Amino acid sequence: MMSSFVSIAIDGPAAAGKSTVAKIVAKKLGYVYIDTGAMYRAFTYAVIKAGLDPKNEEQACSLVGKVSIELTEDGCVLCNGEDVSKPIRGNEVSSNVSYIASYKTIRLELIKLQRELASHQNVVMDGRDIGSYVLPDAQVKVFQVASVETRAKRRYDENLAKGIQTSLEEVAENVRQRDYIDSHRDFDPLVKDKDAIELDTSNLNIEESAAAVLEIVAKKLGEKQ
Repeated sequence: MMSSFVSIAIDGPAAAGKSTVAKIVAKKLGYVYIDTGAMYRAFTYAVIKAGLDPKNEEQACSLVGKVSIELTEDGCVLCNGEDVSKPIRGNEVSSNVSYIASYKTIRLELIKLQRELASHQNVVMDGRDIGSYVLPDAQVKVFQVASVETRAKRRYDENLAKGIQTSLEEVAENVRQRDYIDSHRDFDPLVKDKDAIELDTSNLNIEESAAAVLEIVAKKLGEKQ
């Protein structure tokens, strides 16, 4: 049975600005924002902290059921009670998160949590597979894209603002690597769902991107009433 709550799914490749846009959209609508990427990053952090190899599926999956991830109302990410909001944005996690996100056992564990969060409240959820797999019945599905150059510059600027030192070239290579891994994984790869509306934000700033998504939301929800 379809939930009476509204779900807005914003998917797309790494560093497309989904999280920032989703936060703005959620705040404007009074919905709960759920950053699924932060969940995979937190699990990646837990794997690295445990001294395990993120590229080794068996090792990484050995932590399933042993990692507690919580997203707080004020935007913090907790991993086993530790505030990991900053370290999960560092280069070590960024370089390994797509491997962790490619493992079916881990994906199913986190998808269960994501579906639970959307089952009892209005949400704006962003990620790679929200409209295509996590919330296939979402009332609104947006597939947000941008050029590699644009995405790399955005992530580079975000890192600088957070005090994370990386070169633009390093970030661009990381974006390309994540694109390949995300779109080529065997289980639940990054795809544009047939019901999703594509939004290219290469030439839009954050405010314009959020306004475009809100326009899509108003139109789609208006159609359903």
